[in-house]
Amino acid sequence: MANLKTNICGIELKNPIIAASGCFGFGKEFSQYINLSDLGGISLKALTAEKRLGNPAPRIAETPSGILNAVGLQNPGVDYFLSEELPKLKDVNTVLFANVAGKTIDEYCQVIDKLNDSAVDFIELNISCPNVDQGGATFGMYPQAVTEIVTNCKSVCKKPLIVKLSPNTADICATAIAAQYAGADGISLINTLKGMAIDVYKQRPILANVTGGLSGPAIMPVALSMVYSVAQVVDIPIIGMGGISSGEDAAAFMLAGASAVMVGTMNLVYPDATVRVLDGLKKYMKTMKIKNTKDIIGQLKTK
Repeated sequence: MANLKTNICGIELKNPIIAASGCFGFGKEFSQYINLSDLGGISLKALTAEKRLGNPAPRIAETPSGILNAVGLQNPGVDYFLSEELPKLKDVNTVLFANVAGKTIDEYCQVIDKLNDSAVDFIELNISCPNVDQGGATFGMYPQAVTEIVTNCKSVCKKPLIVKLSPNTADICATAIAAQYAGADGISLINTLKGMAIDVYKQRPILANVTGGLSGPAIMPVALSMVYSVAQVVDIPIIGMGGISSGEDAAAFMLAGASAVMVGTMNLVYPDATVRVLDGLKKYMKTMKIKNTKDIIGQLKTK
């Protein structure tokens, strides 16, 4: 049987399949469909310092081969998570990523500080949030802003820090290099692409927020390209995501340089999507006679 183990920042995952933040709640919601312990990891719903109600509805719009979302980081706040949600996962044998968001650097650091002594294994830094101190531009758009937030968060973080990069930037490689330079232990990419949908009969945007984040199979070619490009310029682990719906998709990201992958939007289509991808990866490795995931990662043949 193939060895599916992979290593991220010195922490071993039993396999490279991770449920992506925002599409898997706090994990327990999916336990009636799958055994959560079968997964390599779970990236939990984004957490902020205080409870957030999110954006007004409608905040989801279906698109060809994907969805647009403008949920607005609705969550119960980090304190509620620690007291009510995290204890529900104590018997789940998988690696946990706490996804951290905020409007200011101080808020990010505040949330991280509260998570430092918890049972989560990684901090995943969501830098696609609007930076209130800089007029609403997202932290992940510019290398200088990435350097500043990662430096500050790393200074208070006691766990491996994974920086989740936004594709809505002029140069994804520049922001990746900035994240590594500032102390990131790993990188995850890509977050959603900015998009929009319009009801031409009502002559209004479909989302109340007007624009939202595009995810799903439609963005996979973009995500693959960005993962491959970033893998050429950093030497810290990469977790790839963006439209993964099969074992072959997971293998493609790993060939491009990812040590693990996250499955997001497909969880909203098939609640057992993560296990389907895992089973598909096992079949792929059997077909290709690959005995170890190490023999996939970064092995893309370009010549």
